[in-house]
Amino acid sequence: QLQLVESGGGLVQSGGSLRLSCAVSGRTFTGYTMGWFRQTPGKEREFVSAVNVNWSGASTYYADSVKGRFTISRDTDIDRGYLQMNSLQPEDTGIYYCAADPPPYGDVTLAESYDYWGQGTQVTVSS
Repeated sequence: QLQLVESGGGLVQSGGSLRLSCAVSGRTFTGYTMGWFRQTPGKEREFVSAVNVNWSGASTYYADSVKGRFTISRDTDIDRGYLQMNSLQPEDTGIYYCAADPPPYGDVTLAESYDYWGQGTQVTVSS
């Protein structure tokens, strides 16, 4: 069973930065899409970013709301993903989850495409 554990969340002032990490263990397949989603209590999960690495190269995806501010990356040697978040705003507040989608790949922007999820890490941005 694939397991994912997020870390790096916290409280930051508007305009500040945080780097989230996603540690992956128990992987038995060679490739997968790693996605990041965020959720405010009582609301549906919102797509933030995703990355997929295959034989032909890497593909990254960003929600319009974070494009230019967030950067997704992966260290494939240790199976760890990162989400660098800059210029944070109060609307970025939420619980951030990393998730994995093995092949066959689904739409990276849809939470239902992902089979494995971490427990989440809280990000709070104050005004």
